[in-house]
Amino acid sequence: MIESYFGLTKNLSPEIKLDLIEKLTKTLKGKLTEKKNSVKKAFGAWESDISADEIIAELRTARHFSRQVEVM
Repeated sequence: MIESYFGLTKNLSPEIKLDLIEKLTKTLKGKLTEKKNSVKKAFGAWESDISADEIIAELRTARHFSRQVEVM
């Protein structure tokens, strides 16, 4: 398959070949950045300057329990 595409391009001028290379490169770069960002999009990656331990501590201090245990 590659050889057939190469056969189509071997008679093109150098300028057209460079344009083709540029367009192919742009499509590859687009695919690579999409893959990098797809994980963040799929799982809703959390971005914060606060460390995980600080977030956990903050959540624990914000807890309020109002449940009362009845003693029989």
